[in-house]
Amino acid sequence: MIGIDDKEFNEEELLAQSADLLELRFLNKDNAVFARTPGGFVSLDYAGIHYDRVGVYRTFPLTEPESYISIREADEKAREIGMVEKLTDIDRDQAEMLREQLRLRYFMPVIQKVISVKDEYGYAYFDVMTNFGACRFTTHMGSEAFVSLTDTRIMITDLDGNRYEIPDINRLTVAERKKLDLFI
Repeated sequence: MIGIDDKEFNEEELLAQSADLLELRFLNKDNAVFARTPGGFVSLDYAGIHYDRVGVYRTFPLTEPESYISIREADEKAREIGMVEKLTDIDRDQAEMLREQLRLRYFMPVIQKVISVKDEYGYAYFDVMTNFGACRFTTHMGSEAFVSLTDTRIMITDLDGNRYEIPDINRLTVAERKKLDLFI
C-alpha cells in the first residue's frame, strides 16, 4: 500500500503517544534541573530522564516574555517536554540560562533612527541605526514584513527572517516617519 510501511498499525501505541503529547507538564525548581552544556546550550534533568540539549521557546513572545516558557526536545520534531510557568519558578541561575537562550532565539534589535528607505523592484532597502549599531536590511514591499503590535509599536521582519522593533513610532522624527509612510 502507498504511504504505509511494514510496521503494523498499533492503535494503543498511537493513543498513548497522543495522550503524552496532550499532557501539560509544569517544570519548576522542585522537579527540573537545567544545566549549561560544554557547547553553551542547555540540558535538562526531568522525571528521571536526562535531555542532553533542549530548546527554549516563548509561548507568548511579545506579551508574556517571562512566562509560559516551552521547553522542547532539540530534534527536528521539537516535542514539548514541559512548560516553565514563570521564570521565577526555577532557581535564579537556571532562569538566567534560559533567558540567555531566549535572547538568542528572539534577538530583535530596536530601531532608534531611520536613515533611509529605498524601494526598488518590489523590495524595500532599509538603512537604520539600532541599539546594536548601524544596520541594513531588505524586506518585500507589500508583504507582511510590517506588523503593528499596538497603535505605536511595530515589528519588521526582513527577507532572512530577522526581526526589528520600533517600540514607539511617535518617538521618531517627522522626517523618519515620512520615510516609513508606505509601510504604516
